[in-house]
Amino acid sequence: MASSRLGVGSRGLPPPPPLLLLLLLLLLLLLLLGPWPAAGHGGKYSREKNEPEPPPQREPGGEFRMEKLNQLWEKAQRLQLSPVKLSELHADLKMQEREEFAWKKLKAEGLDADGERAAKLLRNLSVILAKYGLDGRKDAQAVNSNYLSDTAEDDSLGDPKLEKLWHKAKSSGKFSSEELAKLWRELQHHREKVHEYNVLLDALSRTEETRENVISPLDVSRVKEDVLHSKHAELKDRLRAINQGYDRLRQVSHRGYGAEAEFEEPRVIDLWDMAKSANFTEKELESFREELKHFEAKIEKHNHYQKQLEISHQKLKHVESFGDQEHVSRNKEKYAMLEEKTKELGYKVKKHFQDLSGRISRARHNEL
Repeated sequence: MASSRLGVGSRGLPPPPPLLLLLLLLLLLLLLLGPWPAAGHGGKYSREKNEPEPPPQREPGGEFRMEKLNQLWEKAQRLQLSPVKLSELHADLKMQEREEFAWKKLKAEGLDADGERAAKLLRNLSVILAKYGLDGRKDAQAVNSNYLSDTAEDDSLGDPKLEKLWHKAKSSGKFSSEELAKLWRELQHHREKVHEYNVLLDALSRTEETRENVISPLDVSRVKEDVLHSKHAELKDRLRAINQGYDRLRQVSHRGYGAEAEFEEPRVIDLWDMAKSANFTEKELESFREELKHFEAKIEKHNHYQKQLEISHQKLKHVESFGDQEHVSRNKEKYAMLEEKTKELGYKVKKHFQDLSGRISRARHNEL
């Protein structure tokens, strides 16, 4: 029985020789393993074809983790802002990014229910856009560098009242060249404060317009009363600081700088004036004064690097016109080093200023 079954399966076929059997086994093994080149590229059922593709990586050289800030940075570079203004913008955008990530963390924890932090972020971004001409407005104010011109060759401040103070001071004979450079920086700083105030005022007007045009009473909750109140309070504080600053500049332009002047940098002078009117004890005020001295030294160091960056930029442009590749390469390396250091110091100055302003603000709130 068994022999008949075997006979049917092999009828008319001789048994395969051992060599042929070995070749068939090798061929079967190769088919099971698959061709090596195809495995390298991934076949239809390979892991490479069936696993999801990794998310696209940000191109190398991206300055920020947030895409919208990278887009603003690229736009500023296309506008060919000066190296100094680019470094200032970089510091502002770094601070904006830091605040936005902090807000996202708060939002994830269910905080900022009234949207005040979100509104503040929008206002800050609006100020940055307007300050550097990135808001698309043709009449955007061009803010010149505060630190490059010690002799203030460009007398245009864009404000008749400030220009009147400047020309009076220049013709009075009461100022040395260093004091005139100091006054010029203060006038420019005051102009920037006025510009920021106008940007915030415009943002508030648009917010109130939206609120008035709301049809459904339920939608009014989207624009909280306390948010608007906070904006008005911020504007009121800024306007008071602007008026006090102008009064001081008017006195200085008439009388000159007295020996009693404690600080030279405009931002430090503003902070010291605000600190003296805050609810600090004598010991706290003295400690704050010492910290302001360190802050002013940090600003002066940043100013020095800004000047060196601008000089390096001009030298690099000059060298590039001669086509000496080795010389160009050396100057590019120096420029890149100065650019990175200026950005780093700019961010530290902005952060330190924010921390000091926060301390004054908390002292004022404690007083209330």
